[in-house]
Amino acid sequence: MSVQERTRGRRDAIGVGVALLNRLAQWRAIDRLGLRKPAERAVFEATKTGFRTAGALSRRFTAASRLASPSRLPAARGTGRFDLTPTEDQQMMVEVVREFAADVLRPAAAAADTACTTEAKILDSSAELGLSLIEVPEELGGIVAERSTMTGVLVAEALAHGDMGQAVACLAPSAVSTAISLWGDETQQATYLPSFTGSSVPPAALALLEPRALFDPFELKTRFTGGLLNGVKSLVPRAAEAELFVIGAQTDAGPRLFVVEPDHPGVTIEAEPSMGLRAASLSRVILSDVPAVPLGTPDDYRECVRLSRLGWCALALGTARAVLDYVTPYVNEREAFGEPISHRQSVAFMVANIGIELEGMKLVTYRAGSRASQGLSFDREVALARHLCAEKGMQIGTDGVQLLGGHGFVKEHPVERWYRDLRAIGIMEGAVLV
Repeated sequence: MSVQERTRGRRDAIGVGVALLNRLAQWRAIDRLGLRKPAERAVFEATKTGFRTAGALSRRFTAASRLASPSRLPAARGTGRFDLTPTEDQQMMVEVVREFAADVLRPAAAAADTACTTEAKILDSSAELGLSLIEVPEELGGIVAERSTMTGVLVAEALAHGDMGQAVACLAPSAVSTAISLWGDETQQATYLPSFTGSSVPPAALALLEPRALFDPFELKTRFTGGLLNGVKSLVPRAAEAELFVIGAQTDAGPRLFVVEPDHPGVTIEAEPSMGLRAASLSRVILSDVPAVPLGTPDDYRECVRLSRLGWCALALGTARAVLDYVTPYVNEREAFGEPISHRQSVAFMVANIGIELEGMKLVTYRAGSRASQGLSFDREVALARHLCAEKGMQIGTDGVQLLGGHGFVKEHPVERWYRDLRAIGIMEGAVLV
C-alpha cells in the first residue's frame, strides 16, 4: 500500500470515528445507561482536536544524483523603469491558474470549508499545474530560468480568488520546494527537490507560527539544541499528511530554518480547527527531541519571513477581489423601496472604498514582489504591504458582509467565508512562500 493510501486511510478512519461518536451521542438509550456525559465529552474532544496522531508515514527521500554545488536562480533583469506589467509567460500561467480557481476551487469551496479539508483530487490537480516548480531551477526539473517571486504573487492571488483555504492547501508543498531551492545546500537539493518535480508531489508544509499571543517570528520558543528540535508549531496546513516539514526554530545564533521528516516518533500532529482557512486542514505540530537538519542561515530565515508575508498579501488580494466582484452586481440587483440599493450613497461609497483600498493593496504588494524578483531590497515594501493588506483586507471582508445585510451572515453566500479567511492575513506566518 502506498504512503498516500495509508495516509488517506488514516484520515478516513478519523472521519468514521467522529461520525460514530456523533451517532452514539444521539442514541436515546445512553441516557438510561448513564453514558450521556461521557459520549458528549468524547464527541467534543474528537471535534476539538481530532485524534492525536503521530507524524505522517514518510516516503524515503534519497539523493538520486550528486550536485557539485547548490543551484540558484539568477535575479530577474530589471527594465530600469517602474513597470509592473506581467510578462507573457506570467500572463499565460496566471490564466491557467485563474481558470482552475474559477472552475475547480470556487465550486468546491463551501464543501471544503465544512469538511475542514481539500479534496485529494483537487490537490492532485493543483500539483499537475506545476505550482511546486515556480522557484525550482530548470536544471533541477523546474520551469523557470530566473527568480520569479512575482510569478508566485500572481499565482497566489489567482488561486485565492477561487478560495483562500484551498489555495493555502494547494500552495503548501511549493513553500517547501521554494525554501529548499532558495536556501538548501547541494545535498538537500539533490535529496528533496526531485520529489517535488516528479509526478507525485509530496504533501509538505512550512511551519513558523507558534500558539501564543503576540507571536514574534524572530523570538521563537521552538528550540534547536544538540541536534534536536523541541517545541510546538501552530496552524500548519495539511500537517497530518505531510511527508516533509521546513520548521523555524531558535538557535544560539538566532532563528533558523530546519528540514524535518515527520516519520520520527517525536513528531505528533494535533488537529487545530480554526475560524477561517478551514479547507487548509490546519494542525499543530508537536516536536519532542526530533532530529533536524539546518536549512540556510539566520539571514535566510529573515528573508523567508518576508517572502511568506508577501505570499499572504497576495492571497488577501485575490480574496478581496472576490468580495468586490460579488458585492458589485449584488447591490445593483438587490432592490429596496423600489430601487437598487446601489443608488444609496452609503452603499455606493462603501463599494467604491473597497475598490480604492484594493488598488492600494495591489500596488504595494506588486512593488514588493517585483523588487524581490530583481534581488533588490524589499524590506520596506513588504512591511507596507503586510500592514495595508492585513488592515484593509479585514475591512473589505467586514464591508462585504455589511453590504449583503442579512445575506452576509448566512452560508448561502460566500462572503461570510471570505470574511473569516481575510482575518487570517494579520495572524499567519509561514505556510506559503513566494
